[in-house]
Amino acid sequence: MKILISDKLAQEGINILKSVKEFEVDSRSGMKPEELKGIIKNYDALIIRSETNVTADIIEQADRLKVIGRAGVGLDNVDLKAATKKGIVAMNTPAGNTTSTAEHTMSLILALSRNIPAACASLKSGKWERSKFTGVELYGKILGIIGLGRIGSTVARMAKSFGMKIIAYDPYLSMEVAGKMGIDMMEFADVLQEADYITIHVPKSHETKSLIGEKEFGLMKKTARVINCARGGIIDEKALAQALAEERIAGCALDVYEKEPLAADHPLLKFDNCVVTPHLGASTSEAQINVAIEIAECVRNALLGRGIINAVNFPSVSAQEYKILEPYISLGERMGKFAGQLVNGRIQGIRITYSGPVTNQKLAPVTMALVFGVLSPILGETINLINSVDCARERGIKVEEIISTQEEEFLNLVSLEVISDKETFSLWGTLSANNKPRIVKVNKIYVEAIPEGHMLFINNHDRPGIVGAVGTILAAAQINIGSISFGREEQGGLVVSVVNVDSEVPTQTIEQLKKTKDILFVKPIKV
Repeated sequence: MKILISDKLAQEGINILKSVKEFEVDSRSGMKPEELKGIIKNYDALIIRSETNVTADIIEQADRLKVIGRAGVGLDNVDLKAATKKGIVAMNTPAGNTTSTAEHTMSLILALSRNIPAACASLKSGKWERSKFTGVELYGKILGIIGLGRIGSTVARMAKSFGMKIIAYDPYLSMEVAGKMGIDMMEFADVLQEADYITIHVPKSHETKSLIGEKEFGLMKKTARVINCARGGIIDEKALAQALAEERIAGCALDVYEKEPLAADHPLLKFDNCVVTPHLGASTSEAQINVAIEIAECVRNALLGRGIINAVNFPSVSAQEYKILEPYISLGERMGKFAGQLVNGRIQGIRITYSGPVTNQKLAPVTMALVFGVLSPILGETINLINSVDCARERGIKVEEIISTQEEEFLNLVSLEVISDKETFSLWGTLSANNKPRIVKVNKIYVEAIPEGHMLFINNHDRPGIVGAVGTILAAAQINIGSISFGREEQGGLVVSVVNVDSEVPTQTIEQLKKTKDILFVKPIKV
């Protein structure tokens, strides 16, 4: 497998990848988009930092690509929609630069409070302007944090050591958790109104673009100071420049910008109370090594099937969790393919119900495997595990996942219902004692079928001699039977038979089986 590293990466991370004999690693930083677009089709994984923009055009050419790994927190330079549609896992390293970014945030807060950059420049120019650079203390001040993820929480802990009071806005964090951290949770507007310092730690998205603009600056104290070490574009820079010019806030400190590198004539550069650094949040030697090691390990494990973590478009599961889920993922895919080849009509919905101890696991990968299995006979190579649920939704197919607490006849049970405009086709699946996939119920009829390889699905009346007739016809065609599983509604009623065979059954043999007395339906299946 070939891995391309298109930005500078610490050698420690490269060494991890090169130590795997299955990998061929190419480091080619500084490529232009057209150059990357021309060679990406040759690679199974791409590792980037902030310099490479992985656009939809590039992803469209990535026929082999399975993983995009970003050595850093954000993934705004990757077209996630295109990656998901193509079935490519996109992952980042949310923990690797936590400390360095949090420390840089505190550095900017201190530099802004004590006028350090301006004082340094003044002294180096030969002046001694001690009274000009009187600052303010952090002790007793209110720090408002927008976003209490890893970095925001670390900033809160550091700021407390300065005697600051912490308030925060994060709609995805419970009051209880924040209370244990000693943080007062407030509404967004209340944080802006009360804080002496406002620091931003949210990802850049459609919802957070220009999160702080003219209206928000109007809510702040005139003594407020704003810090952004997250992503450029979260603060409206035009509105920020206007707020500084009109002295509506006391100052700002920025490490990130709407457009990087920052233009020499940018209006923010003329303000002495605007401290700026060139995107240095993760620029410590420790952070560079940490994110390189972390992304190398993530990509290695994903390519080798050892689990997927830190993915943003696929449920993250550790190697230990993946080991538990792997047989269920296999079961789900096989059940889906089995049902997808048998259901009649236009599929409108897929309902999946889990019961038993397996419900304690992260089941999203199993759901994705089930949906992939159902739709792959229809969509072929355009669908895969990563994009399966998105493909279903694009086609108006409702995917429903249910966790059941009801005790069933099997310890761990996966129930699949495929709803079409003509019928609802249902399957029950579980694992055997040796963790092998088994189908144990088809619609209302119990079976003990092995969903593997070539199979024949047969409906027939419960009459003597059917099994013998099927065996005779297959033998005449030199088709060896591996196993047969059958079940019936009642004596003399409808029978479901699943016949595992060693090779594909010729069309003429299928037609001969269909003409056999008391056989109602025959369909070859392959999973």
